Amino acid sequence: MSGSIAALAAAVVLAGFLTIGFAPPAQALPSFARQTGQPCGTCHTDYPALTPYGRRFKLLGYTTGGGQYRTTLFSDSRIARDANAELSSYARSIGGTGESNSSPSASPGEKGWVPPVSMMAIVGYTHTQADLPQPSDPYKPNDNTVLSPFSGFWGGAITDHIGAFAQITYAAPGAGGFGNYPFAHTWTWDNTDVRFASTAHVGPLDVIYGITANNNPTVQDLWNTTPAWAFPYAQSNLGSTGPSAGTMLEGAFAAHVGGVGAYAYINDLLYLEVTGYKTLGFNAQNTLGTDPFGAPGLFSGVAPYWRAAFEPHWGSHSLMVGTYGMIFNVNPWLDTSGFGPIGTFSQTDKYTDIGFDTQYQYQGSNYWLTLRASYIHEFQRLDASFNSFSTTPSANPTNTLNSLRLQASFAYGADNRVVFTGQYFDVSGTADAGLYGVDLSGNALTPNSNGWTGEIAYIPFSASKAPGWPWFNARLGLQYTYYNKFNGTTIGAHDNNTLFLHAWFAM
Repeated sequence: MSGSIAALAAAVVLAGFLTIGFAPPAQALPSFARQTGQPCGTCHTDYPALTPYGRRFKLLGYTTGGGQYRTTLFSDSRIARDANAELSSYARSIGGTGESNSSPSASPGEKGWVPPVSMMAIVGYTHTQADLPQPSDPYKPNDNTVLSPFSGFWGGAITDHIGAFAQITYAAPGAGGFGNYPFAHTWTWDNTDVRFASTAHVGPLDVIYGITANNNPTVQDLWNTTPAWAFPYAQSNLGSTGPSAGTMLEGAFAAHVGGVGAYAYINDLLYLEVTGYKTLGFNAQNTLGTDPFGAPGLFSGVAPYWRAAFEPHWGSHSLMVGTYGMIFNVNPWLDTSGFGPIGTFSQTDKYTDIGFDTQYQYQGSNYWLTLRASYIHEFQRLDASFNSFSTTPSANPTNTLNSLRLQASFAYGADNRVVFTGQYFDVSGTADAGLYGVDLSGNALTPNSNGWTGEIAYIPFSASKAPGWPWFNARLGLQYTYYNKFNGTTIGAHDNNTLFLHAWFAM
């Protein structure tokens, strides 16, 4: 194993130097840093964990400029200058540079426009405690190095009030490949969030308000406590990706839905949002590179999502206490094999997810300390799945499922940043022989799983620019996941323990 790790490390270093040495034109640079003129460390304590400045940039619809290029193709220079000045002032107030690569009085019309496109790639080496189940083709039983994912982005302003984070991704097949499954894809649309944002004064209140259109519940959220942007930020496609059971909010319908919602952030203190989601049609999902059978079914009607968060700031401290949730009425698929009839049951399974989360963040003179906690309780009324003809029959008419995450992160150093992160995770719920199977004694298993994930990461250009290519960045990470219990049992739980050494390049 040590030889493989050394070879990967050498390849990562060589790839980094080659990438810098043979840089493509400017339009392939990371777009947010280019647009704002800020170093990555102003918005991020880690990739993609946000600072207060980063959260405000997202609130304002990814539109704020300040860099050496014009933000939008068609721009109202007065509006753009006002927005840039507001966010630059905010950056200074929370410890960012607040500086740009151009004169603050320069009109956006006097600067050249560059499309806000970027790319990223993750190269990872995976070792699992037990070998992969056979057949593992096209991979070895263990100790594999894989390029996955590779993504392209549109990230930035479209107009002075409209911006987008839109991602398309290549993901390598897992162990065993796809076989002859007809709806498998390696390329897919990924996390996408298009926003309109503006500001207003309502009596004594300062309000940032906006509209979000997105394809993954919680992808629009500002804090790294909700599922779409939760730790771990990079995972192996060959090691265990976690317990089999997860709440609906934890990505069950990511890229299977479209939603539109409205939000407001009042007096830099209270965030409120309501969004409604509909599942895309079968053919639309397949055309966009999403396996329709990768989700439990299709929504019956609109699924409402809500979010409220209270975030006071004082000095270098910020504290968020929030709640979020969603109600899913799902018509399950009649057959998920890909070769049977394409249709859904007329009965629905109803999932009600209610989450509570908190985050404390402190910016020291040369470090960031972040503490996060999230808990989701899901109540399941399984009118369709409590049916012997269902492809995923439940033995119970109702179940509960709970997901808990407790995380601490310490990012040291402005530039050449080193990030230490540890997380405890716990999944618990009702025993169900239909959904989770039985043990050797015939007793129904639970979804219960728990364990720890630890990671050390190194970001070489957090607060400065890479030599030869100002907006290149990288993140080198060593991650280990340890399971005390996995899918309802301690027997064989350690077989899922996973070491993941990875290099994350942003271009």
